[in-house]
Amino acid sequence: MKRNLLKAAISLLVLLMLNVICLAQTPKFRVLALYSTNVESDHVDFAMQAMQFYGRMAAEKGFAFDTTSNWENLNDEKLKDYQVVVWLNEFPHNNTERAAFEKFMANGGAWLGFHVSGYNDKYTKWTWFVNFLGATFYNNNWPPLPAKMIVDDNTHPATKRLPKSYTAPINEWYGWKPNPRDNKDIKVLVTLSPENYPLGKKNIIPEGDIPVVWTNTKYKMLYMNMGHGDKNFTSDIQNQMFEDAIMWLGGK
Repeated sequence: MKRNLLKAAISLLVLLMLNVICLAQTPKFRVLALYSTNVESDHVDFAMQAMQFYGRMAAEKGFAFDTTSNWENLNDEKLKDYQVVVWLNEFPHNNTERAAFEKFMANGGAWLGFHVSGYNDKYTKWTWFVNFLGATFYNNNWPPLPAKMIVDDNTHPATKRLPKSYTAPINEWYGWKPNPRDNKDIKVLVTLSPENYPLGKKNIIPEGDIPVVWTNTKYKMLYMNMGHGDKNFTSDIQNQMFEDAIMWLGGK
């Protein structure tokens, strides 16, 4: 685990150095990605790969991609320099960080959240975020498995290059209650196909309408349930969505 983290950190450092060189001119937009290393190892693996993926993309596309594992950077002074905030594998736990994020979004900021970043339950006690996400965690499958996706909307900038359906790599999939689709402000973009059910072996999702990717139309935001393990970036098809999402969020 430590060796893998060291290799990932070295690779990320090289990418960030290249990014700085390529961004000698003013970047198109600035992204701040937050992550944690003291969380589930599969979530750490995802964060490390995501930082490499977006680090390379930033160097190619001309935007700034900064990363931090210090969640205290969710403050007004730091966020004023960024147009997009990404939560890779965690979420803020104190009221100071939460309030700064709420202000950032209210002032026109953009957000991309992966997998566990959207987790909330009766203990979360952050009403604003529950309304922002439009859903509450209900259940999950186990072990992580690939799954067929139905693309609900090919007109959204984040999903415009996706086919009508595709098979997403191995991931742990979350069910939601209430269903985000029932929220008038939520636009669902991708959904688990019913062909997957029953999904799981130990923890089984037997049925249901389960959105995977969506946006709250009151904000510039995207939530993606992908984000568990080291296989999420192995699909060229799905990677198109990861790329288009960040470009949409960072655009004017």
